[in-house]
Amino acid sequence: MEGENSIEKGLLLVNKEETSANTTPLLVFTTFIIVSASFTFGVALGYTAGTMSSIMEDLDLSIAQFSVFGSLLTFGGMIGAIFSAKSADAFGRKMTLWLAEGFCISGWLAIALAKNVIWLDLGRFFVGIGVGLISYVIPVYIAEITPKNVRGTFTFSNQLLQNCGLATVYYLGNFMAWRTIALIGIIPCLIQFFGLFFIPESPRWLAREGGDEECKVVLQKLRGKEANVMKETREIMICVDATANVSMGSLFKKKYTRQLTIGVGLMLLQQLSGSAGISYYAGSIFELAGFPSRIGMTVLSMVVVPKAILGLILVERWGRRPLLMVSALGLCLSCIFLALSFGLKGVPGFVNFTPTMAFIGVLTFNMMFAAGLGALPWIIMSEIFPMDMKAVAGSLVAITNWFTGWIVSYCFNFMLIWSQPGTFSIFAMISGLTILFAWCLVPETRGLSLEEIQLPHANILS
Repeated sequence: MEGENSIEKGLLLVNKEETSANTTPLLVFTTFIIVSASFTFGVALGYTAGTMSSIMEDLDLSIAQFSVFGSLLTFGGMIGAIFSAKSADAFGRKMTLWLAEGFCISGWLAIALAKNVIWLDLGRFFVGIGVGLISYVIPVYIAEITPKNVRGTFTFSNQLLQNCGLATVYYLGNFMAWRTIALIGIIPCLIQFFGLFFIPESPRWLAREGGDEECKVVLQKLRGKEANVMKETREIMICVDATANVSMGSLFKKKYTRQLTIGVGLMLLQQLSGSAGISYYAGSIFELAGFPSRIGMTVLSMVVVPKAILGLILVERWGRRPLLMVSALGLCLSCIFLALSFGLKGVPGFVNFTPTMAFIGVLTFNMMFAAGLGALPWIIMSEIFPMDMKAVAGSLVAITNWFTGWIVSYCFNFMLIWSQPGTFSIFAMISGLTILFAWCLVPETRGLSLEEIQLPHANILS
């Protein structure tokens, strides 16, 4: 209680002062370098959607072998997630991103040069480890360098770049060889690898490591020469001092129950909505529904980026919670539409409409996921946990996300064989539960600094 009282008193004191929240060129450039690897994340997510038939034909793979290949991204992501937060805390945000790019570049090269299923699977697994590392580090890094009034928008740019990568691979999969697409995935990795030499480390991580003066210098650079960073620096120092002796076991104390429930719950619901399966195998869904796969993938490539841009704009205007509920509602309705399209397939009077219904369902699902549920769980996770709890909490929620995604991505093809209407009905029910979960438990953190969110009197997480 003494630590909580000191942090509250200290922040109440500094809240009387004004602070600048400039969006400087260095802040924009730093954010661009940080999220550039998100492009390769998007390429990895959509890689199997348009290349499935050509890879299976070239390497003589069965549906089971290809399902293993597709799911290894999420399995590798789970391994990367285990070490992501620990690595980010021990070695810094930048060093962890360098490590992630090493895995991603190696993985894409292995896929591009694969002569058999072993190298193909190994490459996919390595890319998975890389994106598992960056899935935690990127939103946390951005949240720690940006002013509170633009934090949501800047953090949402992670999802925007993911959707740029997704759109690119959806489009290129129509006519480009799968090996060439794998090489394209390396380009953003190289941009980040070299760009990291020119951007600063997270000021909050520097403060945690005892670099008080370094923290202030970095904040001054990020906010601009004319900005008054004293308030923000003091907020960070007070928060670090008050939590310096908190053990990692404290995460499982009663006071963190809501944060854990929100973090783990959102990650479970994001993946159980069917996002991994529909993203990985969109082309197969079109083919099963009788809709031209090439047309479907081309249209998808054109809409996911504009919808992500809309989410980037709305996250600070609407707030996290309303946008999350609207996105989940859209996913629920999309899955209901998909269930109906496959349930009515072959029924007289509906034969000519069901392929279009399935196309609309997949299109709407991808658009609504890009606008909210794709990014918001990661944004909220980066905001609700205090600095000292980020490592263990970040690892737990990231592992939850990737492990659940692995199960969904591996089982998705087999679920479609079992029952196509049943598969999408299950996803619709889970998306409906997400609306209730967000309404009952998820707080609104828009406009609050990371330190203010933790204030007991703010009643955000109580």
